Amino acid sequence: MSEPIRNKKMDSISAPTPQNTPANAAPISSRAQQPGVGTIKEEDLERTAANLFASNPALVAMMQNKLGSLVGRSSGYIESLPGSVRRRVAGLKGVQKEHSKLEAEFQEEVLQLEKKYFAKFTPLYQTRAKIVNGATEPSDEQVKVGEQLDEEDKDEDEPEAELNQDEGKDVKGIPEFWLSAMKNQISLAEMITDRDEAALKHLTDIRMEYLDRPGFKLIFEFEDNEFFSNKTITKTYFYQEENGYGGDFIYDHAEGEQIDWKAGKDLTVRIESKKQRNKNTKQTRVVKKTVPTESFFNFFDPPKPPQDEDDATSDIEERLELDYQLGEDIKEKLIPRAIDWFTGEALQYENIEDFDEGEFEDEDDEDEDELSDDRDEDEESDDENDGTKPKQEAAECKQS
Repeated sequence: MSEPIRNKKMDSISAPTPQNTPANAAPISSRAQQPGVGTIKEEDLERTAANLFASNPALVAMMQNKLGSLVGRSSGYIESLPGSVRRRVAGLKGVQKEHSKLEAEFQEEVLQLEKKYFAKFTPLYQTRAKIVNGATEPSDEQVKVGEQLDEEDKDEDEPEAELNQDEGKDVKGIPEFWLSAMKNQISLAEMITDRDEAALKHLTDIRMEYLDRPGFKLIFEFEDNEFFSNKTITKTYFYQEENGYGGDFIYDHAEGEQIDWKAGKDLTVRIESKKQRNKNTKQTRVVKKTVPTESFFNFFDPPKPPQDEDDATSDIEERLELDYQLGEDIKEKLIPRAIDWFTGEALQYENIEDFDEGEFEDEDDEDEDELSDDRDEDEESDDENDGTKPKQEAAECKQS
């Protein structure tokens, strides 16, 4: 129940229409003829516009600045009203101010109610963790209720699977529980690489804590593993002290804990080997450098909000919003209903878009070959799992 914080300049794109301007129907003659121009498909227009903007970022920036200068400007309508009417308008703003105070009180009480029930949920999460990690077994009553739920959800034609309690007695808990649950959570699955899975198999629990100030902390617990020495890796989401429009909490920034990678095991980088040949001597040498690579563990190195409005870009805004949404998905979806994500049952409640293959067209890849007479190196690249994590690009957004 919160809203993403947005850069004022970026927000300005969305509302160039003058405020409080009465809408009057335009007088169009019934005899007006359609222009004698061939029909242009909407998809073609969108594609042309997208190509234009992509090839001319200066034009995009100019339009953003122009539209931003229009937002908030009065159309002159309010100023043209009689003094008595403008006085009533000012009075309504005073009434709205009282409403905003109540909205803020409402959101604060909702937060306190969430914390109250979170304290009641916590023992259940602790029991879940013990069962998942093999520290205890579920009670007969818990198993009975679970089996009844399975029976209710089972299709009539689905054959009944036999339960052999002696099978897998040597298996401890539920192996790869959290990895399987995360891979079924769409937004998280997109971040998990094959290399990440080897480390995430050691994930034993994911917990959440509320902060003393508006915000929350996500806690990932790991057993001993070959990748890093951390027992826990945390990420904290902070909200602004003041509520936003409508009383919602506004995301301020996130802070991730540093991962203590073991030598050669940093999953957020790869080693790129390049073979260079001297143009004159024909001698070759191999140069290695560390470059960033995609990994779920980049989640713990969150993007940084721009310090200056002029530094804000759509890319940073999107990365901030995505980072915040991932935290919300873990807090609001994954942790409360981990078993449903493990089994995949939670997917039926997700709004997954059905894409029609006919809506997509194949596009030819464009190979860009840059050749230079002065080039004195031929490069061959190999990826290796070694090196130290480079400084990532700095890369915002709501609490329920």
